[in-house]
Amino acid sequence: MLRSKVFFVSVVSAAALFALSLHAAEGERSTAYPNRPVRFIVPYAPGAGTDTTARAIAAKLSERWGQQVVVDNRTGGGGHIGIEYTAKANPDGYTIGLITASHATAAASGQKLGYDIVKDLQPISHATSVFYVVYVPSSMPVKSIRELIAYAKVNPGKLNYGTSGMGSLQHFAGELMSHMAGIRMVHIAYKGSAPIITAMLANEVHLGFNSMFSVRPQVQAGRLRWIAMTASKRSATVDLPTVAESGLPGYEVNQWYGVTTSAKVSAAIVQRLNAAITESLQAPEVAQRLSAEGSDVVGSTPEQFGAYIKSDVSKWSKLIREANLTLK
Repeated sequence: MLRSKVFFVSVVSAAALFALSLHAAEGERSTAYPNRPVRFIVPYAPGAGTDTTARAIAAKLSERWGQQVVVDNRTGGGGHIGIEYTAKANPDGYTIGLITASHATAAASGQKLGYDIVKDLQPISHATSVFYVVYVPSSMPVKSIRELIAYAKVNPGKLNYGTSGMGSLQHFAGELMSHMAGIRMVHIAYKGSAPIITAMLANEVHLGFNSMFSVRPQVQAGRLRWIAMTASKRSATVDLPTVAESGLPGYEVNQWYGVTTSAKVSAAIVQRLNAAITESLQAPEVAQRLSAEGSDVVGSTPEQFGAYIKSDVSKWSKLIREANLTLK
């Protein structure tokens, strides 16, 4: 009996020592992190707002760590190929990815993706928020959201809006407006934002949702008119009322960007990444650069960002159910 007890204690002690050694080894790895280049996956093409955001963060991280942070534009699949790559990469913390609100709308719409936005990804930090402006051709007889809603009610089914694709955030922005206002607008999907503007200049499209900087040249030239912004509060960048204060209380559409990694990356490394990224976002030169692109710097804990992603997926899932949307 004594031998059995001694053996049991020995096994327990060995297991405890093994666990401690693993913990110590993990601590050493996280303390040394990063000791080689980090790959920052951007699932969209160079030159886009996502690319600009990632490069601003990457430059500051490289400076902080003394290790190169390489931006890797892995495009395709509507922005999902790069995120799937991030989710399935070696979970050592040396592959991070830029995720956006469009990935949340895809998850809400039930698209068949190669990853689960909640189970396969570990949020690191909410990076920025990017508001849309609601814009119309200068020939449209509306100058506010209230006038737009009134026009739609007098002309049911005749008002259309262009988006960058079925199930995109722009599509959901239009459907949310229709649902909340009790109006019916016809959705027209294009392959990207540039064709929408071209169609609008030809008076083929009546309404659009896009970043301020995408449409500013045409607004300044007097060809387009922006009538509101989709943020929850006014921006210091442009003097525009929000949709919420213009007749649709509670309306908000946020094209957010954030940083994520594989769900299997250790908590210690995630915390180091979070500290470095949130500090980088607060650097004046980074904040100024992103502000010039129409972005508001956020920064958050991994837990806060994870909760935000879940709430965004829930918000768009609810819209799909209540508005009985068919996303095909």
